[in-house]
Amino acid sequence: MILVTGANGTVGSLVVQQLVEAGQRVRILVRDTAKASKHGGAVEVVQGDLARPETLGAAFAGIEKLFLLTTGPARIELHGLDAARAAGVRHVVKFSSMGFGPTRDALAIGNWHRDVEAALESSGLAWTVLLAGGFNTNALGWAHTLKTQGTAFAATGEGKVAVVDPRDLAAVAVSALTQPGHEGKRYELTGPQALSFDEQVALIGAAVGRPLRFVDVPPSAARDAMSQTGMPAPLVEGMLEVMATIKAGGAVTVSPAIEQVLGRKPRTFAAWANEHAAAFR
Repeated sequence: MILVTGANGTVGSLVVQQLVEAGQRVRILVRDTAKASKHGGAVEVVQGDLARPETLGAAFAGIEKLFLLTTGPARIELHGLDAARAAGVRHVVKFSSMGFGPTRDALAIGNWHRDVEAALESSGLAWTVLLAGGFNTNALGWAHTLKTQGTAFAATGEGKVAVVDPRDLAAVAVSALTQPGHEGKRYELTGPQALSFDEQVALIGAAVGRPLRFVDVPPSAARDAMSQTGMPAPLVEGMLEVMATIKAGGAVTVSPAIEQVLGRKPRTFAAWANEHAAAFR
């Protein structure tokens, strides 16, 4: 049986869906069982919290493989590793952050994950690490201002990033969880093309059939906007570091890993924009 954490999130829910479609037995660890109802009766649901190790025993019992992802501070994943060792889990697939490229360890978000990766690599468990950059779906955060003002705002200037479709990330995770040969591997997972935010907005405009524009804003304005959404302060500061890295040209990496693992090219941002055009109209 495979245990999926973060199963109610963007990538985790897709991992669950694709595992079920592949005929795998799946258990999910969730804090909120009501949100887990979207998975239907195809999965076993156990309530628990990686931040509370005393709640993890039932979730990990009888588990062979673990997909480890959290939307909270990455360090709480260490509790998951302890539970995995205690339960005799054989293989852990950790979802992590590119953070980006050679500057990764200098960035807060990269360091949050790197500490867990180091613990995993020395844990004695078989492991695979998936390093993801920006998601296509992050563009949905622009939906309101694109619809109401025809404008998206961010502190990234002309910097580019090879945003990736979460469905492709999930597909790589499923391959690592169900196929041999991924043990001890670290995969950098990107889309097929590095795009500036201006180019992404233009592709959304083409999809909706009207001109849209991107405006580069000062970091202070980006900080205020993220804080107003209720984003925790450490994550706000981490995201500002990432934006600064993108602006400086440090996120242009385009990796062949998705094609190598899946045997097909990753989905393009243009295709994603066409599929999700209704969200921006």
